[in-house]
Amino acid sequence: MKRIATALCTASFVVVSALGAMATDYTKGVVKKIDAKAGKVTVIHEELKNLDMPAMTMVFRTADEAMMARLKVGETIEFVADRVNGKLTITELK
Repeated sequence: MKRIATALCTASFVVVSALGAMATDYTKGVVKKIDAKAGKVTVIHEELKNLDMPAMTMVFRTADEAMMARLKVGETIEFVADRVNGKLTITELK
């Protein structure tokens, strides 16, 4: 019985550790400009670790129009960006 409890505790720890390793790193930024017609947003952002890019001002696409509609110029955001079909795209917003 003690071995089963130990095995379950160990398995739980492994699962929780794996989920933590898969956690998404959000980047902070400020929306500088929105061009909804072109589907682009300019963001002054901190380092994008997953893309190995330093802090700078960049133009991104958004994953969809609903995400674009949530953005406001001057707003501080936390986001995830990635390359989608070769274009830098904001894929998640907090």
